[in-house]
Amino acid sequence: MSNDELLFFTPMPDALPLYEALREALMAACPDTQIQVHTTQITFKVRYGFAFVSLRRIKGSPPVFLLLTIGLRRRLDSPRVAIAVEPYPHRWTHHLVISSPDQLDEELLGWLREAHDFALTK
Repeated sequence: MSNDELLFFTPMPDALPLYEALREALMAACPDTQIQVHTTQITFKVRYGFAFVSLRRIKGSPPVFLLLTIGLRRRLDSPRVAIAVEPYPHRWTHHLVISSPDQLDEELLGWLREAHDFALTK
């Protein structure tokens, strides 16, 4: 893990273990992924960004969380999705609040793989 990634979690250090678990699972599922750390988010990308981690609070966020944003060709119909918008036709942006390592399950990893594959085709 880079120093930039560690510094990103200065405002919420308790979220770092959650990010480490997400990062490890995502990199195992999609090993060609590149990571870019920005001021307000961490981007996971292949040709384009497909998953984004931020610490931005949305209504109902627990004290320790990650806001995971993924881009898909379709809208997910799941109670796990806090917000879904379609900024462009057939390009859906989904925001998920991740607050526990047990949320990093096969369903979520499937969505991340789908987002990864979609980012290669747009």
